Amino acid sequence: MASRNGEEKVELGFNDVNETKTKKDWILLSLRVVAFFATAAATFVMALNKQTKSLIVGTIGSTPITATLSAKFNQTPAFVFFVIANGNASLHNLVMIALDILGPQYDYKGLRLALIAILDMLTMALASAGDGAATFMSELGRNGNSHARWNKICDKFESYCNRGGGALIASFIGFILLLIIAVMSIAKLLKPNRINHAPSPSP
Repeated sequence: MASRNGEEKVELGFNDVNETKTKKDWILLSLRVVAFFATAAATFVMALNKQTKSLIVGTIGSTPITATLSAKFNQTPAFVFFVIANGNASLHNLVMIALDILGPQYDYKGLRLALIAILDMLTMALASAGDGAATFMSELGRNGNSHARWNKICDKFESYCNRGGGALIASFIGFILLLIIAVMSIAKLLKPNRINHAPSPSP
């Protein structure tokens, strides 16, 4: 009788662990999907961001001289880095989603979880750097810098700046999700297996 009770406790503990693990796996997978869409949106919005406008650059007598100018993301290295960082984050999440679904079949001595945790951290760091660089240039474009005599451009290319701001918002959402995902991946790697600590059946 005691042996049967012990076996039931072990079985119940095993089922509880499996249910908790499945729930956390689905939460992590859902976060990756949302992070993928956020970083992909940031990538495409910034990569397609362009505005062409005719501006008055001078006058001859009473005749204005106009010039057609274009604002593009690839004219600013920080925005190019931003697109690369978010594109990399999108690709990373896409691969991780595939690994979450198919990966357990190809796990080798737990190396899959360690590799995922390392890649999550690297991707988060790269996304953080891209967001920081783009945010600095966006602030400079919107407000300028009177000390360095750099003029703002957002009063002339308002649509360009607004789309860039939208890309930054999407990217920061993706970064926050990447941070949560990285923490969960590390916790998943370091968390001891509760099944090993399940009570053994009494003789």
